[in-house]
Amino acid sequence: MRIFTNLEEANSIIKPVLTTGTFDGVHQGHHKIIDRLNSAAQEIGGQSTLFTFALHPRIVLHPNDHGLELLNTQAEKFEHLEKAGLQNLIVHPFTHDFSRLSATEYVRDILVQKIGVSKLIVGYDHHFGRNREGDFKQLIEFADLYQFLLEEIPAHEVEDCQVSSTKIRLALSEGKVDHAAKLLGYAYELSGKIVKGEQLGREIGFPTANIEVEYTNKLVPSNGVYAVRVNVLGQQARGMMNIGVKPTVSSLKQKTLEVHIFDWQQDIYGAEMKLEFIDHIREEIKFDTKEQLIERLHQDRVEAESILA
Repeated sequence: MRIFTNLEEANSIIKPVLTTGTFDGVHQGHHKIIDRLNSAAQEIGGQSTLFTFALHPRIVLHPNDHGLELLNTQAEKFEHLEKAGLQNLIVHPFTHDFSRLSATEYVRDILVQKIGVSKLIVGYDHHFGRNREGDFKQLIEFADLYQFLLEEIPAHEVEDCQVSSTKIRLALSEGKVDHAAKLLGYAYELSGKIVKGEQLGREIGFPTANIEVEYTNKLVPSNGVYAVRVNVLGQQARGMMNIGVKPTVSSLKQKTLEVHIFDWQQDIYGAEMKLEFIDHIREEIKFDTKEQLIERLHQDRVEAESILA
């Protein structure tokens, strides 16, 4: 997959078969669109192309109250788009000036003159341009005027897929990481740096690595205990993760993300860790004693090992 961050370079794409969107999550529904891009590109001797943005438009337009929780970091999105078979990715800066482009300016100046679109494929309810003024009826006129092919993905094809980023976010907010994985087509991922915590886990025989998620808009699943796959220092491992405030052993009431890696001895402070959420084990519980907590953690480990096996 070729990545373009400059529209001037994007004109090297051969007969771009283009779609646009944020593609957050690169889920099964997005895969369906990319498959259609690739088949349409093959039909005309062109190349599948996605036109997207470096920052989500809502972050730019509403920086203080966008309330956005994203399924992918940019690096994760690029990785999954490549795995999906996309040939070209155009990453354009979304600015206030760009948001003020009229529908005509957007199609004429960007899609036609800069990118050289040969075929445009859009969803059944696609809107574009300033205040979302453009619609499919206008695109038909533009396609005739600027001589590019046009295809609308029918409503029933999108609805039959039964997948959306909103549904995935809801599943993760309820701790249903296994259901989210089915919609995504892969296990939900979270990455961050390992930082020092209170080291309370060591005292009870379950040392943990505290994860500091550096991408502030990344969605973190709901509080609870999860079975996870771990990638750290180039090594694969298994573990169980707690997201929450550790009500039994900590008085700070500060939300933390902690991973107990099974059978792990190496010092990994400061390293980057990538987690894949495989299944939810239980909700976070306040136990009456540390002994009850330790007993339950042993049960959690057995359950996590069974899931990860």
